[in-house]
Amino acid sequence: MNRNLRKFPARDFATAKTLSRRGFVLGLPLFAAGCVTASYDSMSDGGHLIPAVDMTTMDSSVQRTEVSWKGKEKPGTIVVKISERRLYLVQGGGSAIRYGVGVGRSPGANFRGEATIGRKEKWPHWTPTDNMMAAIPQYRKFAGGMDGGPNNPLGPRALYLYRGGRDTNFRLHGTIEPETIGQPVSSGCIRLFNQDIIDLYERVPVGAKVVVIS
Repeated sequence: MNRNLRKFPARDFATAKTLSRRGFVLGLPLFAAGCVTASYDSMSDGGHLIPAVDMTTMDSSVQRTEVSWKGKEKPGTIVVKISERRLYLVQGGGSAIRYGVGVGRSPGANFRGEATIGRKEKWPHWTPTDNMMAAIPQYRKFAGGMDGGPNNPLGPRALYLYRGGRDTNFRLHGTIEPETIGQPVSSGCIRLFNQDIIDLYERVPVGAKVVVIS
């Protein structure tokens, strides 16, 4: 035991615990109202290294942040606004967490309407669709699929959009091309910074509602 530690009488210790608990409870509204602090530093995940994103070269509005929300969606709903190239995770109290996203390279490529998160995967397996291989011939060598890893286009996480109990083949996922966030670049799926898709993955459960607005 460290002899330099001061010994408090039991009554003082109880008082300190009470004040600490009270201070925590009183501080909750301030914590809840604060903006989300996003980090795009490098990180280790599942035995893989996720590179840092140089945000000095990016539009600052693509960074994850807390914003006001006036929509009627319930907390926990994901709203993707294709025209804005932004994704919103609705929170309580009139706020949402906003993420920058990459969307389909053409309007017809994008998913539209409502869906649910049918499943979630860490370091997901990727198999290009026939349309992807037709549009990007170099994808044909992956017709048998690619295991999850640093070179996998889906990144470290994928949230699978289902409608009517069936996979729509559209996903919310990470990216190996962070410079494309905020751009119309994908084959139709919604891509996020790898650090952001990990954050979103932890916040939403299977069954969460997704609304994609053109």
